[in-house]
Amino acid sequence: CQTNGAGHPGNKSKTCSFPSFPTGKRLQEWISVILCFSLICFNFYNLLFYLRLEHTPSIIVGIFAGVITADFLSGLFHWGADTWGSAFIRPFREHHIDPTAITRHDFIETNGDNCFMTLVPLANMAYKFVSFSPEALYETCPWECYVFALIIFITMTNQIHKWSHTYFGLPRWVIFLQDWHIILPRKHHRIHHVSPHETYFCITTGWLNYPLEKIGFWRCLENIIQGLTGEKPRADDMKWAQKIK
Repeated sequence: CQTNGAGHPGNKSKTCSFPSFPTGKRLQEWISVILCFSLICFNFYNLLFYLRLEHTPSIIVGIFAGVITADFLSGLFHWGADTWGSAFIRPFREHHIDPTAITRHDFIETNGDNCFMTLVPLANMAYKFVSFSPEALYETCPWECYVFALIIFITMTNQIHKWSHTYFGLPRWVIFLQDWHIILPRKHHRIHHVSPHETYFCITTGWLNYPLEKIGFWRCLENIIQGLTGEKPRADDMKWAQKIK
C-alpha cells in the first residue's frame, strides 16, 4: 500500500495495489462465464419443460435446500480460506485489508472462478437432458431443481458478495433482494469485517450465519483442527497485514 498526500500532511489517502492476473487467466474466466451461462440457459429451458404441477411442493423444498446448501458451502470455503494456511488465500486476506477492492472488478473477473467450478455439474445436467428418457427426467425433476438452485447460487456468490460491498449505484432490484435478505445484505456482511474476522462467514444469502454462530460451529471446527494439528486459527493474520502494507 502507498500513502499519497495532496496539499498538506492531513490530506492523505491510502491505496493498495495488488498483482494483476495474467492474460491466460483472463481467457479462462471469459470461457468459463460463456460456457456456464450457456449451460444455465439450456438446463433452465429443459427444467421448465419437465415441470409438472404435482412437483410443486418438492420443487419448493428442493430450491430452498439448494440455497441453504450454497450458503453453507460459501461459509465453509470462506472460513477455510480466512482461517488456515497461506497458499491459496491471497484474495481473501487482501479483501480484509481493502474490502472495497472487489467492487472494482468487472463481471468477468468477479464471477469467472465460480463459473468454472460449476461447469462440470452443469454439463452433467445437460447430458441427462439429452440422453435420459422423458420418464426418467420426470421422476428426477425435483432433484434436478435442487441441484440447479445450488449451482445458480454458487455461481452468483462472488457477485452477491461484491454487491454487499457496493454502497452506490446498485440497481433497485438488488437493493430489494438485500433488504428482504434474499441475498447477502450489506449491513449483515459488515459484521464479518470487524477484526479478527472470525464470524459470519456465509456470503451467499447469510441465512446460516446467525444459527451457526449461536451453536459455535466455526469455533468447534477450529478447536478440533487445532487439537489434531497444533495449528492456531488465523495465526498468520499479522504477517499478512504487514506484507500488504
